[in-house]
Amino acid sequence: MNESFPFDDNTLVFKVAGKMFALLDLEQGQTANLKCNPERAIELRERYSGVKPGYHMNKKHWNTVSFNSDLESDLLLELIDHSYESVIRTFSKKKQKFLL
Repeated sequence: MNESFPFDDNTLVFKVAGKMFALLDLEQGQTANLKCNPERAIELRERYSGVKPGYHMNKKHWNTVSFNSDLESDLLLELIDHSYESVIRTFSKKKQKFLL
């Protein structure tokens, strides 16, 4: 995993094997964009006010989650893991074993 600022000085991007799985807005510090299974993304948006379609992202595969919202800390951590694992699933089985 690595972090960088490929877009601007305020958006910290987290990557695994060169693929983005999380973007954190450092200026506001209140939200992050996380990759998500499309069906689950819809369910989360319907259930939680703190989950919106991904800001400046593919709305089908990305959510913007608010830290100071109706999301429990455990769920936020689980969504970060889900995002990481969603990206890893796109790699070969051999590469997946190495990254998990």
